[in-house]
Amino acid sequence: MAADPYSTLGVARGADEAAIKKAYRKLAKELHPDRNKDNPKASERFSQVTQAYDLLTDKDKRARFDRGEIDADGNPAMPFGYGGGGQQSGFRPGQGANFGGGAPGGADFEDLLGGLFGRGGGFASGFGRRQQPKGANAAYRLTVPFLDAATLAPQRVTLADGKTIDIKLPAGVESGTQMRLTGKGQPGPGGAGDAIITIDVQPHRFFVRDGDDIRIDLPISLSEAVLGASVRVPTADKAVMLTIPKGSSSGKVLRLKGKGFHKKGGTRGDQLVTLMVDLPVDDDALVEFVQGWKDNDRNPRGNMGV
Repeated sequence: MAADPYSTLGVARGADEAAIKKAYRKLAKELHPDRNKDNPKASERFSQVTQAYDLLTDKDKRARFDRGEIDADGNPAMPFGYGGGGQQSGFRPGQGANFGGGAPGGADFEDLLGGLFGRGGGFASGFGRRQQPKGANAAYRLTVPFLDAATLAPQRVTLADGKTIDIKLPAGVESGTQMRLTGKGQPGPGGAGDAIITIDVQPHRFFVRDGDDIRIDLPISLSEAVLGASVRVPTADKAVMLTIPKGSSSGKVLRLKGKGFHKKGGTRGDQLVTLMVDLPVDDDALVEFVQGWKDNDRNPRGNMGV
């Protein structure tokens, strides 16, 4: 049986989701197999930490565990305190348990047990029967390119058994997002556990994520800024044409709707394009022009009081 998940993560039983996530990330970073290739115990501990995190971030499973309905492996807990050896805490001889003429209130005792253990084998065969435990969950970490995360491109994963599968990224995916592959974990008497995949989204060389939006600094020429132009700008999907208004200054932000990350609600964020005027180097003609330009008398910082 797995250790208490609260103890495994080192959090209090009343810890909120943020505290649990913080504790998991710290431990996962320390124990990740990529950082402990020569330490099998760290890999085993990593799987235990991931299993504990998985249980405590599932509201239904956590509530059932706190009520004692399931154990730390997610298996049904044994009722009546039955441990296979000692006295059963639900009843004691002489306290009115009636195996022949019916339980108090007219209900048949076997019927009461049938509701807890299931039917099919009767009282003698059903009492004390426990569901066979599943195998342990297997933890994986998947590095996803920035553009693939933005467009939800399918990803290929190789499992521990050597099998390769394609998975679909969920909307809203970000670093730290976890995906569950049912039945793709370690084998066990009650079936295989699950594979838990933690996503790491790679940074991009010129795109930057801002929530569900994508930001990019776009260099433009002086003539494009002054006269306006229609230029090609890259997006996560493909390059599109963008209209630059006349008289655009560096820092002006233009919006391309629906070119950001996919949201959980089904829509997409936007791409925010910040214009950056790129001046030529050692251009004597430009220097001569500016020196004689009447704009030299204007103070663009006047509204700042300087």
